[in-house]
This record gives sequence, C-alpha cells and structure tokens, in this order.
Amino acid sequence: MTNKFLCDFRFLLLAAAVAFIYIQMRLFTTQSKYADRLANAVEAETRCTSQMRKLIDQISMQQSRIVDLEVKGLQRRMNKIQTPVAAVVVMACNRADYLERTIKSILKYQNAVASKFPLFVSQDGSDPQVRKKALSYDQLTHMQHLDSKLVQTERPGELIAYYKIARHYKWALDKLFHEYKFSRVIILEDDMEIAPDFFDYFEAAAALMEKDKTIMAVSSWNDNGQKQFVHDPEILYRSDFFPGLGWMLTKPTWNELSPKWPKAYWDDWLRLQENHKGRQFIRPEVCRTYNFGEHVDWKSKDLSYLMEDKYIKLFAEILKNAKPINGADAVLKASNVQGDVRVHYEDQPDFERIARQFGVFQEWKDGVPRTAYKGVVVFRYPPPRRVFLVGPKSFELLGIKSV
Repeated sequence: MTNKFLCDFRFLLLAAAVAFIYIQMRLFTTQSKYADRLANAVEAETRCTSQMRKLIDQISMQQSRIVDLEVKGLQRRMNKIQTPVAAVVVMACNRADYLERTIKSILKYQNAVASKFPLFVSQDGSDPQVRKKALSYDQLTHMQHLDSKLVQTERPGELIAYYKIARHYKWALDKLFHEYKFSRVIILEDDMEIAPDFFDYFEAAAALMEKDKTIMAVSSWNDNGQKQFVHDPEILYRSDFFPGLGWMLTKPTWNELSPKWPKAYWDDWLRLQENHKGRQFIRPEVCRTYNFGEHVDWKSKDLSYLMEDKYIKLFAEILKNAKPINGADAVLKASNVQGDVRVHYEDQPDFERIARQFGVFQEWKDGVPRTAYKGVVVFRYPPPRRVFLVGPKSFELLGIKSV
C-alpha cells in the first residue's frame, strides 16, 4: 500500500514538473513575443519621433521662409509708402483766378513727389468760387476756415484783414500739425508760382533743419532777389530776418509759437527777437517762388556749409576778402572795383541812405535789416560782384578782429 502511494506521489510530482516546464516554456515564448513586439514598438516610436522631428524642422524652415517673405513684403510696402517730407498748404481767401494759377504751378512739379509733399488748400471764408475751384482738383485736400467771431482792432484805422489773416494761419497750422500730424509744413500764398526745383530745395533743407536746431525756418524767398541783384542759383544764405513768402517750419517750432500767436501782423511778429530768440532762417540767393527757369539738383549738393558753426567762419572769411569802399557815391565806386566789395554803415539812417543808392530794401525790424546776417546785407551789383553792407557791430559778431 505504501509502495503504491509512493508511486502515485512520484507520478504526480512528474506530472507537476512537466506542467511547470510547459508553463515556463509558454511564458518564455509569450515574453519573447512581447519583447519582440515591444522592441518593434520602440523602434516604430523612434522612427515616428524622428519623422516628427524632421517634419517639425521642415515646418520651422517653412515658417522662417514665410516670415522672411512677409518681412520683405512689408519692407517693400513701407518703401512704397513714404513718410511725407512736409505738407504744402496754399492760403486762400477770395481770389479764385489767382488760386487756379498757383495750383497749376504747384501740380506741374508736385505730381512726381505727391507722396512726399501732400497738397492742401486752406480757404478763409465762404467764397463759392474759391471753394469750387479747390474742390475741382482731386490731387489736393480742401480745408475751410469759417470764423464768425467779431474782429476788434487794437488801434484805430487798422485793417481788419490783418487780424483775419493771423487767425486763418493759426487755424490752418494747428490743423495740419495737430490733427493731420505732419512734422513739417510749407506755407504758400495764393498768388505764387514755384520754381522747378522747389520741392528738391525743401527736401534738402528739411534734412539740414534736422541737424541744426538754430534754423527756425527755411524760405524760398529773397527780398533782394530781383534779377539785377542775383547771380548764382546754387547759393544759400543764413539770415536773421524772417523772409516769409513760401517757407517751411517744423512741428516743435509751431508748438512753441501757436500758444502765443499774435492777433495780427504775424510776419512782423516772427521778426522780433523775443520770438525767434536768435535763431536764423535759410534763404536762397535766387527765389524759388517764381519761375526763373533754373533747376538745381539739390539732392547732390552738400549743404553742410550752412550749419551754424561752419557758416559763420565761411561768411567771415568771404567778408574779410571783400574790398572796402568809403565815402559818397558808393554805387559808382563799387562798379569800378574788381571783385566783391564791402560798404560800412554807421546806423539805420546811414544804412537806408546807402541801400537807397543801390535800390535794395531799406526796411528794418527789431534792429535787423531785411536779409541781414549779423548786420550784413549781401546782394549782387552788378552780377556777379557781391556787395556787402556791413553794420557797426558786424565784425565783432562775426569774430573778425582785423582786416
């Protein structure tokens, strides 16, 4: 019985061992399969990750190219959309025929640079013909100033027109600088024609104004610019006397002037020392506000000689080299001398006497003769000879110690 039990027990152990071995083999086989599958899965994941990275790199490269193209496209668009050099405003009131002639003169040369010099007509009052004429041009913007306030003059017998003009100028310049936000404005009147290089002149002058803050404004006008007193269309001068008649100023300057703008006689007001504060004005020898036929390539000209530190030395040297003439008959003596000449005056009456002989402007304002720089008035007589009318303090102001 015992032997049979042991035999049965051994048989059970053998069966259990066989079963165990079988199970272990199945487990090993299963684990191998899972290991292979896991390896395949890992390999597949690695391949997928690699492909994803390649795809991401490709997308990044495409995005970079797209961004580059967008930037280049934006740059091209920005190049096409030019920042204006200055707005040009024609001040008009009730002369429709004059306005038409002025607009035609401007458009003749402005069309090619319209984006740099947007054109405006500012009308004072409600003259229907002026309004109709301005609105008939698509190339400009019409502004209308309607002022119903009563004008009270400060002195008996004064013309109301001077007060209306001053109000109109302030309104128009406030609108262009503060509402339209231009950085510079060129002011013209409705009875002017411009020269072919008018816009090139002001573009070059704008760059100069950015560098030299002692320049208060740039004018296209020379008070002594009549044909018998001029010669060189490329020469520009600094002046202590505001010329007006086609002039450009900047927004910072207007921000200073606007709050204290005068009730009348705005141009004479600008000529007061308390307002220009020693700053000067650029003017040409040959006017740019009438058609004289000359066309200077201002973009190629070096205007750095007009910077204050350079100009005062240059002007002083030219003046020193001019031949002095004295006594009566200055005109006759100047005509008989070769080269530039200088004539000294003692005071305002003496200046007026000498200026009258030559036929140039005799007017003074706040101690400054028209066109003068450091008290010196220069003109051609006869061209190309230059005549310098030299004030009693001019040498001192120019730093000239001896001649």
